[in-house]
Amino acid sequence: MKQELTSLIEQTLESLKQAGQLPADASPKIMVDNTKDKAHGDYASNIAMVSSKMAGMNPRQWAEEIVNALPDSPILKQAEIAGPGFINFFVTEAASFSVVETILDAKETFGHNDSGKGQSVQVEFVSANPTGPLHVGHGRGAAVGDCISRLLEANGWKVTREFYYNDAGAQIDNLALSVQARCKGLTPDDAGWPEDGYRGEYILDLANSFMNGDTIESADQSFTGTKDADDLEGIRHFAVAYLRREQDLDLKAFEVDFDVYFLESSLYADGKVEETVQNLIKNGYTYEDGGALWLKTTEFGDDKDRVMRKKDGGYTYFVPDVAYHQNKWQRGFKKVINEQGADHHSTITRVRAGLQALQAGIPEGYPDYVLHQMVTVMKGGEEVKISKRAGSYVTLRDLIDEVGRDATRYFLAARAPSSQLTFDIDLARSQSNDNPVYYIQYAHARICSILRKLESEGQSWDQHNGLSKLDRLEEDQEKLLANKLARFPEVVAIAGEQSAPHQVANYLHELASDFHGYYNNHKTIVEDQDLRDARIALTQAVRQVLFNGLYLLGIAAPEEM
Repeated sequence: MKQELTSLIEQTLESLKQAGQLPADASPKIMVDNTKDKAHGDYASNIAMVSSKMAGMNPRQWAEEIVNALPDSPILKQAEIAGPGFINFFVTEAASFSVVETILDAKETFGHNDSGKGQSVQVEFVSANPTGPLHVGHGRGAAVGDCISRLLEANGWKVTREFYYNDAGAQIDNLALSVQARCKGLTPDDAGWPEDGYRGEYILDLANSFMNGDTIESADQSFTGTKDADDLEGIRHFAVAYLRREQDLDLKAFEVDFDVYFLESSLYADGKVEETVQNLIKNGYTYEDGGALWLKTTEFGDDKDRVMRKKDGGYTYFVPDVAYHQNKWQRGFKKVINEQGADHHSTITRVRAGLQALQAGIPEGYPDYVLHQMVTVMKGGEEVKISKRAGSYVTLRDLIDEVGRDATRYFLAARAPSSQLTFDIDLARSQSNDNPVYYIQYAHARICSILRKLESEGQSWDQHNGLSKLDRLEEDQEKLLANKLARFPEVVAIAGEQSAPHQVANYLHELASDFHGYYNNHKTIVEDQDLRDARIALTQAVRQVLFNGLYLLGIAAPEEM
């Protein structure tokens, strides 16, 4: 409807240009928004306020000229001027309710668009080190990253989901030493325990599995424990495979899948890290100082240059990241979105500087980043900080076990990633209207129950008749619902463009609220068949949009609760 109203305003401005009331080269930006108060119409525009100077009038006088010049249209019932020059539009009932047939025809594709034009985009998310179970922060990354991927697909992009395993470096060394210590019978409280060793109970499980000679099958590798506590290299391979399998199982329980698992170790094995370093040296963006090799990141906006190669010969962590992102570019991904924790903020400038210094034609600002803030878990009014299994943090599996997959996904995705999140376990478990995911799913189940009740009464719904009798829908709440349904494609488009799945969550909560209010005030199954069929058509359109929106969040749409 916004597009139709925008088109009407465009036609009006063109006619005013031809009448000499607006300069021929004027091209004001036309904005049409939903109103919050039905007394102000269904939609409103500030076009008179942004173009009045071009016309040489005050905004309110110019608004009157625009309203008087609006062409006749079957969608427009009335236009009014409000305040300093806003134009409020009242659309016809037929125009508002036409969305019901559109939704029922489009079904699962309603809300989709082809703005991505089938272009490839890679979304990298989770990318946890295989050093322990996934924590709740990884869970937020998994929920947000997967929802962004779903939104991009709904906006016509061809999405590749990728997980980058940091399976090289000091943390993997600490993991191997921790497992070896357990293999030798040490506990975290013993004097010989590694200084930075991992202390969770999963280390003991892992050590026992290695010493039992178990065979571990993970996504792309298999390894059998050698039962030799002195075989540190064998322990390293076994531990990585073991924890990769555990993380994969956690993600499957969360219904998050990946198309590509990329190993950091492969960048070293294939010589890509060394090749990257040599190219940066060749391009003149490095220098030696104090026994270390530095990258001139200040030439690309950083506040100081950064060490690439330490005195001991090891590379700092952002160097393989530069090699990895060049690899993404070489694989043809012109658009890349990295969903990561906010603790990665400092690496953004360094990675982008390294990519520019490679002089490989990679555009500035590549890749895009979505950073999520910390999650605080509360239960019984107190913060939950420790998982027995992980030893020092709450795991994703802990949350799924406590509140289920759907509630976990909703709560982790329903706030803007840039906002800190408090995950209230008691609220997420409650079956009340205060629990937003329960409230939305209940709206879907409630609509499904209407058809079951109709059938139990020996009646049926005639969709064709319902769509032909939409003019019987005369209640304000019915028009409110129709206008809310019409907003869904815009919500999907904006949420996809801004990598903001929380906007879908907020929309669904508003739609569920509007539906529950309507359901409580108006009977759907009435004696009048025409009115009954029309009302069921409207509620089925609501059900379809709830279903489509919940899918974008990776949440089930139950038919019964």
